[in-house]
Amino acid sequence: MEFPRVPEMKPLLRLSLTAALLAAGASGLKPAGASPNRAQQLPLEAQWCLQPQTCILLEMADEPHEQFKGLQHRAPLPPLRGMWFPFSTDILMRFWMHQTPSPLDMLFIDDGRVIAIEANATPCARLPCRSYGPDQPGDAVIELAAGEAARLGITVGTAVQITPLPASAR
Repeated sequence: MEFPRVPEMKPLLRLSLTAALLAAGASGLKPAGASPNRAQQLPLEAQWCLQPQTCILLEMADEPHEQFKGLQHRAPLPPLRGMWFPFSTDILMRFWMHQTPSPLDMLFIDDGRVIAIEANATPCARLPCRSYGPDQPGDAVIELAAGEAARLGITVGTAVQITPLPASAR
């Protein structure tokens, strides 16, 4: 069983929403549901198994306020843990490290394959912050602790199949 994609949004609306969220962050405004200076801990909902014995457990940030907050103010992710940002349609993906205390590996995904990796993305305490992302659109991003992609042998072209986490593992 696979996860359905996030409910469909027109591409222009999704891009406008993303731009609005980034502008809100740059201006100090927060979207509804975002708590300033508080880390969000989303439930583990999915997994990406690279081999039968090696699965990455994923929190799923599928709501705009969850995507806006991401891993801000969070302690470093442990091995084999990450956050998955699925999008309903292909978009030009741009992520930043504003108030994210630990370096991350960002895996940019399209159509079930890694299309780009930003290894060891640098934390940014104050605006303006650098944004990361490929020049081609995609449909998801997975964030891992810095160094995890290399440790696990994940490269551009690696297949990505995300499945729901079994209820017994939640």
